[in-house]
Amino acid sequence: MKSTVALALGLLILVPGQALADDTFDDHTQNPPGTQAKGDADDGTLSATAGAVVYDRSKNGSGPSAGAVTSTTSWTPPPCYYAPKYTPAQLKAYLEPIWEAGSTGPEWDLGQRNKYEDGGTKDGTYKDFNKAMTGKGYWWDSYVNGDYPVGWDSCDKDIFWVDTNDDPPADIPEAITPEVLAQLAYAEIRVPSTKIELAPEDTTKVNLPTWAWLDTAEFKPVSVTASVPLLGIEATTTAEPVSLKIEPGTDDATTYPPSGVCEINDGRIGEAYAKGRADETPPCGVRYLRSSGDGSYKLRATVTWKIHWTGTGVNGEQGLPDGTFGAEQDVIVQEIQAVNR
Repeated sequence: MKSTVALALGLLILVPGQALADDTFDDHTQNPPGTQAKGDADDGTLSATAGAVVYDRSKNGSGPSAGAVTSTTSWTPPPCYYAPKYTPAQLKAYLEPIWEAGSTGPEWDLGQRNKYEDGGTKDGTYKDFNKAMTGKGYWWDSYVNGDYPVGWDSCDKDIFWVDTNDDPPADIPEAITPEVLAQLAYAEIRVPSTKIELAPEDTTKVNLPTWAWLDTAEFKPVSVTASVPLLGIEATTTAEPVSLKIEPGTDDATTYPPSGVCEINDGRIGEAYAKGRADETPPCGVRYLRSSGDGSYKLRATVTWKIHWTGTGVNGEQGLPDGTFGAEQDVIVQEIQAVNR
């Protein structure tokens, strides 16, 4: 990061308890751990969230049914991270009221005073909240995903100092980097609904091939860019649709293809039905073998998205786990009525 980090001078960082309108970080909206800033642009595509991270969602999926992808592996986006938060004066303004209140206990307060106020570290660099280094670096602290996922409390290291243009300590893997930004952007990706087009629509017949396809105008790559303007780093995470999996909602059905997985072909997922092709085998679809009776089958359509990122100081695309997003829709299957003459 040394070659890409350029800490801006004259930083104004919030002290917890200030109104969100005042939560600015070098003119970029930010907010304390566990909170979500509401400073969205009028079109809702550009906003700032925890810490100094700014998200540009202008190329994200949209619509009332859009949703977040779920990783196809056990990997999940970071539940917390470390980034610049305080100048020396602001750290003092944050910690002293806590010490004075005494709610954290005299032993903890003494240890904190010794570390940040009295030069209690081995090299003594933290004397008087590092005021002698004002303008030459910033205090870094943790920021927490406001949804508090598993591991939200894993960033438990004390507030630490980082000089301008220096990397954060190597023993802090959660420190903000382009890769961490890419992972945070992963959590902000939204993809369109997976409600598929069917022919016949909603109601089909036993043993009649039912064609399935997705609106290719909606199913195109989406992306979110996460950046830290203060540090001059950014990452763009992109999700591209690669396949559709159809689960008919009953074992009494045959899918096309037999795997139920319809790969993207020439930018399309499935093929729209055309009049006169009712007896043909669809490239993507389902054939129900039994009536749904008085109810319906819950057909589930799940799209798999290939996800990768590019960012500051990185050559070429870097992979992230694939993501999936699916939804159910009702399909009524009726018996074909015979006509007696």
